Parts: sequence; structure tokens; C-alpha cells
Amino acid sequence: MSQPESPGADSGSRVGHYPLLRRRSANKMPLKEKIVQIYEAFFQGDDPSAGNANFWEELFLLKVNMEFIESECEKLNGESLLALKDNFNLLFDKAVAALKEDNRIRIVNALHTLVALIRGIHIKNLGDSGFDVINILIGFDAAEYVMQSLVESLNHFLNGDYPMSLKQLVLKFLQVLATATDNISQNTLLEYILINSVYESLVESANPYIVKLSILDDELALTGYAHIVSSALCDFNREYTMKTTEPQTGWFTALANMVGNMFVPEEKQVAAVRANDSILLALYEAIHLNRNFITALTHAHTPSTTTPPPPSPPPPSPAGDLQGPQLDTVEPASQPTNLLVIFLEYSSVVMQDTKDETRYNNAKLCLVILNCIAEDQYANSLMHDVNMNFRVPLHRMPMRHRKIKVEKSPPSRPLACALLDLMVEFITSHLMKSFPLELYLRCLGIVHRVLCYQKRCRVRLQYPWKELWTTLINVLKFILSNESQLVKRNNIIHLASKVVNIFNLFITYGDTFLPNPNSYDELYYEIIRMHQVFDNLYSMALRYTTNEGDYKDSAVRLTNHLVNIRAIINHFNPKVDAWASNNHLSSLTEEQVLFVVRMNYDSLTLKLQDSLDQYERYTEKPRETAFFTQLVRSIIQDVRKPVSFLSLDQHEILQEFSTIL
Repeated sequence: MSQPESPGADSGSRVGHYPLLRRRSANKMPLKEKIVQIYEAFFQGDDPSAGNANFWEELFLLKVNMEFIESECEKLNGESLLALKDNFNLLFDKAVAALKEDNRIRIVNALHTLVALIRGIHIKNLGDSGFDVINILIGFDAAEYVMQSLVESLNHFLNGDYPMSLKQLVLKFLQVLATATDNISQNTLLEYILINSVYESLVESANPYIVKLSILDDELALTGYAHIVSSALCDFNREYTMKTTEPQTGWFTALANMVGNMFVPEEKQVAAVRANDSILLALYEAIHLNRNFITALTHAHTPSTTTPPPPSPPPPSPAGDLQGPQLDTVEPASQPTNLLVIFLEYSSVVMQDTKDETRYNNAKLCLVILNCIAEDQYANSLMHDVNMNFRVPLHRMPMRHRKIKVEKSPPSRPLACALLDLMVEFITSHLMKSFPLELYLRCLGIVHRVLCYQKRCRVRLQYPWKELWTTLINVLKFILSNESQLVKRNNIIHLASKVVNIFNLFITYGDTFLPNPNSYDELYYEIIRMHQVFDNLYSMALRYTTNEGDYKDSAVRLTNHLVNIRAIINHFNPKVDAWASNNHLSSLTEEQVLFVVRMNYDSLTLKLQDSLDQYERYTEKPRETAFFTQLVRSIIQDVRKPVSFLSLDQHEILQEFSTIL
């Protein structure tokens, strides 16, 4: 919808009577927009402002045609760009100057003009042509002053008493500025935003935003930061829940929905996940850099009253109808929650499917964030606090051997229980040929960190530990069954050592953090019951120690890590067999085996293993540099799409202005 011309641009103005703009072609083509005719003069090398003192005031009253500016820039070659340098410099300078005025229509149009110029110039790949973006857009001589003025104006709008729509427009402009190039380190415009110096390179200087974020101790600001992340992830969770719990009224509806879902574009599903990359990156930076953010992460609040309630359970279907997922009782919307609860639920959704690069990277980032949380002493104290219980709805991946039950009213427990449940679920549901070894190592690392905290602080978490032990043993069984395929591309020996050392942590220190002696007995029972798995794992490790292959050193470590488990098996198995023989029993119940175990603890000798409760703390550089570099480039490419800026309608902004003026 075109913006009406301002009364300031009347019929007597020089803009309206500029000769080039009033001529019509011989074939009487329709007149072009006035603003387009002015742009054409600029791109032809003319200066429409010459001799017209009011030109710039009147120009920024006209609605900007961003697409035209960008398309014209794209048509230019390197030589043409350089020839138009003075015109670009002039237009950029006047747009920055317009931001200092009181007329908010000019401010909005000036921002749109700057966006179009920045995008248009960056469309051209100037790296191979020897041209500098700063020189063509602003000019080296004026760059420092002009960019300083620009930053001052942007800060003024963000901090001043201005409409929210203008603040949003400024933030989107900053997004455009920051995402002008795929490689953020090659974005010369950012040098002025970050360090305001043309001589220092962005990658050689300290990033002041990171420094300030790391020391931020403003509770209101951190809570607001958390609220923004929480809102975005909550929207994703709500949409997923509504889709997966949609009531089924009969077999025909169910069949229609099933067929319809088969044709949902894969790109659309992937895009929904990729859209959250920037949100997760913001969450990661806050947790990784600022320890004060943990308070905001775990701050309890009730969901917004504007949030629609979850869908109700479907009514009973007639006999023979296809049934949808079974739903538990729906919990009231006032149930307290926090960002960590919402993030754990989000992770349970995206970690179900890691078959493509986008979803894999999103799941990896979730695990990196959880790794940082699991290393934080204060975060662990809050997650294990029995007085801070939350209901965390975790979603599970459909599998052939189990029926999915959608839990709408999960038990209220400390958050550490939900974190362990999430890790157990991932480990259980991804035993497949395309084995995601890296993600498995991260899951095991998170479990290990949580156990180290419990051992160090003697926290006895009421958790069904047997589920974790069973899951870990299943991983070992999967490795043994698929060794020949997995070993070709994965160091499964190293992974097996990680699993075994979690058992060693329980064996050596379990009496300090397991909830009761019975839990410790059950651990020994599981090891004895599944002794064949550990025996086969030891045999596999021995084979690799005799080979001069890549895994020899890992195999030697694995055999050493199995010492205590093999001691338990070799000590208790003969005693269990002897007790069964003395009592003329062909098989024993669990209680009978536990009785034998309790009677023979004193004669068991174990080796004290060092460093079981130690781990290498997370560091971003250099190990994760490539991952985050690629992630940032992907986010930049998404943000740079024109729709991300144009979605903020200019007409709506001006309407909001009119209500304030």
C-alpha cells in the first residue's frame, strides 16, 4: 500500500519539477513512482539534489522502494559501482543525517534507505574485485564520523521514549548490519559498531558485547533476556504438542491425518527447527558467559494467561476406530514453570530426529547448553533442590517396540530427574546404524557431570537408577552386536569406556549418593545378571589390544576400566551358583540373588580407581570453533533474507507514530 505524499512535497517543490522526472517516453508508458525516478537519476550518475535546498527533506518523506535499490545495485559491475561511489556516499550520509531529525516519517524512511544500500552493495561480491564496502558506501575519510553518528542515533532510539515499533525497526536494522556477510569476521561495517576504528580487525579485538554480557548483573535485564528465549521455545513446544495430540474422532479422520502428514514438506519441518538456531545461540551465550543468568534460567513463574490451554483428551472412539495417543489428565495452566523446564521440553522434541544436518546441529547445540548447565555448581544445586519441583513434559520418539503415551501431567520432581530422563531417552532411542557417536558422548558426559556433583555434595536424588543402568547396558549390547559396522567410522572402544566408567562411579562412590542401601544392592544385581555383556566386552577389548590398529590404546584403557566389574562378576557368580546348588534350585529370584550379594560383600576386594569423578571442563575454543562458525553463517543467511526485514510493515509503524504525535 503506497504512502500518500506529504503536504511538504507540494506541486511547487523542485522534486516535483525536476526535468528528468517529468519527461515521458514517446510511446507514453505509464509514469513511474516519483521515488523510482529519483533513484534512476542517482544510478545514472546524476545529482537530483543539485540546486534544490529542500531536496533531502522532501526525499525522505517519500516511501522507500527497497527492492528497486537492491536490484539496481545487483546490475552494476565493479567499475560501475566505483563510478557511483560519490552518489552512494551522498545518499548514505544524508540518510544518517535524517536520523537526527524530529520527523519520524523521515527517520523510518532513512532507516529503510540505509538497509537497501547496505544490502544492495553487499549483493556484489567485492572481495575478488578489490573494492571496499566502506569506501563505496560511506567513503574512507568520512567513515568514522558517519558511523559514529549512526550508532549514536540507534542508541538514542533504543534507549529513548520511542514507539516499540521503531525500536523493533532499529533492532532489525542492526540484524541487517551484522548479517551483511556470511563470514562475520569479514564484515567491515561491524568494526565501527564494535570498536569504532578502521584500523583494527574484528577478529583481533576483544568483543565488548561478550565482555559486557559476561559481567551483566542486572536482574531485570537478565530476566527479560530469559523471557524472550522462553517465549520463542514455548511457542515451538505448544505447536508441536497441538500437532501430536490432535484429537482423532474416527478411523477415517485418523487415516486422513496420517496420509496428510506424509506429504508435509520436509523443508518445512527442517525450517521450523532451523528458525530456533538463533534463539538457542542466544541462550548458549548467556549460560556460557554469565553465571548470573542461572538465576533467570531457573526462576519460577506461571505461564502467561494469554497462552491457550492444551487440547483436551479425545472422547472415546467407537469400536474398531483408530486410536490417537493416550493422554493423561491435563494439568491446570497455572502450573509453575521456568526457562529450563521449557528448554528441556524443547530438547526432547528436537533430539528425537537427527537424520539431517539442521536437526543434528540443533540437537548438538541443545546438548552443549545442557553440558554447560551440568558443569555449573549453582545450577546443579537448584536442579537437585527437593523444594524446587517442576512438571517437565518430555516427548518420546515413536518406536516399534513401545507404545507412546503422551504425558500431559508428568510427576513433579527436581529438575535433575528430568535432565537424566532426557539423557536416558536419547540413549535408548538412537541405537541405529547411523550411530550419532558425538551426541552419545555428550549425553554420557552430562550424566557423568550430574553424578560427580551428587558424589561431591553427597546429594541422594530419588531417581529410578535401574532405568539408567539398563539403558547403559543396552548401549554395550548394541556395540557388541554391531561392532563390525560401527567400528569402521566410530571409536566405539572409547564410547564403551565412558559407559563403563559411569558404572565404576556408582560402584566406587554409590554409597555416598544413591538414595538407600537397596539401590546399591540392585546395582550389583544388574551387573551380575548381565555379566555376559561385560564378559563379551572384555573379550572384544582384548582383541584390539593385540592389534596394531588405531584403537589399541583405547582398548588397553577399556580393559583397565573393567577391572572392578570383572571382580564383582568373578566374586559373586560362583557364590550365587553355589548357593543355588546347596538349596537345590535351578534358578533364583531377584531377592535370592540379592540375599547372596548382601552376605558376601565383606569378602569382595575392589581396586580404587583414580579420577572417576573428574572431567574435562567445556571450552568453546578451539574444539567447537568450526561448529559455531558454521552455525553463525547459517543464521546470518536466514536473517539476511529480505522477508525478515520487510515483515515489519512501514504503514503499521507510521500508524503507531500517529497515535503518539
